[in-house]
Amino acid sequence: MMRYLSLIVLFFFISCVNKEDILLPKSDTTIVSDIEDHSPIYIFFRTNGKDTLAEVNRKNSIITTNWIFNIDKRLPLGIKEKAHKNEKAENYYSYADSIGKNMAFIPFTKVFYKMAKPLSGGLILNFKKNTESILIDNLIMKTNEVVDYIYGINYAVNPKIILVFDKNMSFEEYLQIKILIKELDTFNKEMPQEFIF
Repeated sequence: MMRYLSLIVLFFFISCVNKEDILLPKSDTTIVSDIEDHSPIYIFFRTNGKDTLAEVNRKNSIITTNWIFNIDKRLPLGIKEKAHKNEKAENYYSYADSIGKNMAFIPFTKVFYKMAKPLSGGLILNFKKNTESILIDNLIMKTNEVVDYIYGINYAVNPKIILVFDKNMSFEEYLQIKILIKELDTFNKEMPQEFIF
């Protein structure tokens, strides 16, 4: 009996030692609260000297399920993981809803990231690291005012929206902005283009 108890304690200790934490981004809004038939993908924050690394653990991923990306909020946007391309499944980022006290999700299946500077051809929204302001063409405004500003203009034809994010911005800051401007996803029939540089 004592031998079995010792083995149980040993297995418990090993499982605790191997347990790793991911610091999830936080927001006070829930976009999606529940996802069925999903696989978690974990992207851990690592450092090697002065370098920041993203360590991916996708051993739980099943191609036919929806994927939930649990990304450490400290990772810079310049480090991106490609999502899967199953047309019947969705990709979501996870975050913590600080008001609802629950895990929440935001879809990004139709988002295609470009690691470059946009040339032109639309309404360009520039988001810089560690600022609550945004640059829209030559106009600076608060990020929380941008949705009302864009919907308040009477366009003959709604322009294509292009989102530009600072590659040094943390994943948490990126996700908070995405939640704040989520309504822009319906401004056009197509999703806003996203550039990271």
